[in-house]
Amino acid sequence: MKVAIASDDGKKVASHFGRAKGFVVCEIEEKEVKQRDYIPNTFTGHARGLHQGDHGHSHGAAHGRSHAGILEALKDVKVVISHGMGRNLYEDLTQAGKDVYVTDKVNIDEVLVLFVEGKLSHIESLLH
Repeated sequence: MKVAIASDDGKKVASHFGRAKGFVVCEIEEKEVKQRDYIPNTFTGHARGLHQGDHGHSHGAAHGRSHAGILEALKDVKVVISHGMGRNLYEDLTQAGKDVYVTDKVNIDEVLVLFVEGKLSHIESLLH
């Protein structure tokens, strides 16, 4: 199973999934991390600076369409993890069949251990 963790540096969990500079993508088999790669975020509008200020950006129904790039880029990922996330993206990811965890943990190694052990909690209040 593939897991994507939002990260700006490959070590800490980013505070906002869509604005993260990249993602640590791990292949997990039999409760063990088999492969770990860092993929730069070139597919979200926020990361590319397209949503600075208001500039017509809406968090209404049209906003969901802007998530097409991230949904496509992470199509092979089953689980996504972040330290914060917008509610619209959360809903789009869950509707796409992803398991989503928004956690208060910031160390990626700790998050991976908790996830593999089945002890990582989703904290609803961290959604914005």
